[in-house]
Amino acid sequence: MSLPGENTKFYETPNHPFQGERIAEERGLMDRYGLKNKEELWRAQSELRNYRREARSLLGDISGDEADESSEFLSRLKRLGILGDGDELGDVLLLDITDVLERRLQTVAYRKGLAHTPKQARQFITHGHVTVNGQRVSVPSAKVEIDEEGDIAFDEHSPLADDLHPERSEGNE
Repeated sequence: MSLPGENTKFYETPNHPFQGERIAEERGLMDRYGLKNKEELWRAQSELRNYRREARSLLGDISGDEADESSEFLSRLKRLGILGDGDELGDVLLLDITDVLERRLQTVAYRKGLAHTPKQARQFITHGHVTVNGQRVSVPSAKVEIDEEGDIAFDEHSPLADDLHPERSEGNE
């Protein structure tokens, strides 16, 4: 039990810590998405697990109020870009960990071309060079909604905003 005011873990660790295949798969995902440590990966897995759990509970008992809850749940996932426009509640059970990792600010900034690598995108974000909707965001794991995707840019007061900056002069944008 944790003390009042202390945070608890937002992720679950694997049941079997030493499985070579799982470790190799986790390492590949960490390299592909530029994650700092496995805790970030486990948080994303727990988030996906919670989405699936909520979808199963909504699929199990659809009546009057649950239909409203399921439409709200689906609209939230569609707004985040985890689900597509034509997807239904059953499609939540088919989601993969990459669907959740693709919506992180770090990944979206890299895919948009603000950085050469995912790790460099992480560095730009943590150092305060990236803004979303004009607001400086320094959390690489922040979820980016579909509407906000076009509003990701370098901060106007950042040295990286200059097109002649050495990190941008290599044809980056």
